[in-house]
Amino acid sequence: MSGNLEIRDIYARSILIEEYPVYPAPPPTALRPIHGRAVAASVALALNALVGLTASVVGVQRVALISEFSADPDSVDIAEIEAGDSIAGAVAMVQSVAYVLAIAAFLVWLYRARKNAEPLALWPHRLSTPWLFFGWVVPVVSFWFPKQIMDDIWASSKPGGLHLAPNFGAARRSGLIWAWWLAWLAAVWASKLVSNGFRNPDDLESIRRAVLVDVITDALLVIAAILAAMIVLQISRFQEARRSIAAHQIAAA
Repeated sequence: MSGNLEIRDIYARSILIEEYPVYPAPPPTALRPIHGRAVAASVALALNALVGLTASVVGVQRVALISEFSADPDSVDIAEIEAGDSIAGAVAMVQSVAYVLAIAAFLVWLYRARKNAEPLALWPHRLSTPWLFFGWVVPVVSFWFPKQIMDDIWASSKPGGLHLAPNFGAARRSGLIWAWWLAWLAAVWASKLVSNGFRNPDDLESIRRAVLVDVITDALLVIAAILAAMIVLQISRFQEARRSIAAHQIAAA
């Protein structure tokens, strides 16, 4: 057991020394383990992405079928269209379940990541803990609060992330977080377009456009889920490495 711990500590040291020449000081309070929650969140996000990809494929098939039917009604059996609608409905139900599971696992991870990031920061985080949850649903602020929270966690967790920065607002931003947030916002707007612009389509062309926008929404959600999983794993890697180093220093003392 001690041999495994020593190997893990050496690996954690190699991560930090290789990427960050400035060796980070240990946090003032012990960090909680986050690896298990990171794995659960990543798996849930990956499952959500897989189901979303399936929904996109089904949607593309429906668009092609509707287009073919519009061009020549005799070339498509109406039973084939009905079967496609049934499959799409079933996939949508599975997608809803996968989406809820991904949200739950992600928020559980986010709470632990934030609690670990607080003692690693030089100043209090810009938003209080309740905004970890409310920031996603409160109108207007939901367009930037979640990203701001993730930016602060990333900057606090990454060794050297706050180096020479006078505050969180001036800390260097992560391109990975930017890509995730832009994909998420695009998916949200596309979803609103489907729900508002195509609420009750009454002709084949309107249905085709609604399904097409839905395909785009699913594709954007797949991208956002994959990027979110990458963020989860990277921040957790930062925190686990620093937790392991701190434990090693405490044991050595």
